[in-house]
Amino acid sequence: MSRPAVHTFTYAERPDLAARTGEVEDTMASFMGHGEVALRYWHLLRPELPELQLVLWDEERDAVVGHARTVPARMAEGLPGGVDDMLEAWFGEGGRPEPDVLSAMVAVVDRGRQGEGLSTHLVEAMRGLAREHGYPALVAPVRPTWKERYPLIPMERYARWTREDGLPFDPWLRVHAKLGAELLEVCPASMRIEASVAEWKEWTGLVFPDDGDYLVPGALVPVRVEAGHGIYVEPNVWMRHAA
Repeated sequence: MSRPAVHTFTYAERPDLAARTGEVEDTMASFMGHGEVALRYWHLLRPELPELQLVLWDEERDAVVGHARTVPARMAEGLPGGVDDMLEAWFGEGGRPEPDVLSAMVAVVDRGRQGEGLSTHLVEAMRGLAREHGYPALVAPVRPTWKERYPLIPMERYARWTREDGLPFDPWLRVHAKLGAELLEVCPASMRIEASVAEWKEWTGLVFPDDGDYLVPGALVPVRVEAGHGIYVEPNVWMRHAA
């Protein structure tokens, strides 16, 4: 029997493929790459923790079709604050936490390859990383993919919406749930993005003529505009996979 065509490798195992993650067409809004904490530390994941970053490769087409990032974290005293908090804790000036879990940071599948089950492949691979590195669990501040359609619904309510079969309404939450993940709680301030209204206009094509809350394509909650600045505080949903 031939091997599956799609494989996951760590950046350490295949640096040549890791260098090609730019081939993956992301589905996230452009403003998502402009969080202050993420801009400061995100680039350190590749050189400092290559054994914990994943690339998804289609062997038959020789195409990089996805990637995922993880970071060691600690939840013994409570869940971390989210993506920004974990980056700051691991790469910031304070002492690093004694990790007791591995946390997913992001998982991306190429826009043109969605619907093929590749996101499941990435989640399983991240869970495998946790197991291989001796962590009892993989946690994830999950960014629900359909929440942008319902930006005025509180995440606490949205995260609990289900279909008739009892599975989560949201497709990305559903992927995790089908793999056995437990929904823990909402992560209310996982990432913060603050920039001038000129920058927000460049990213979104919208005009922000006055202070107030604005519904922005790709945002899970409204963007608050105050005194010429737009502030976006993204909520996520904590889920836990046993490794």
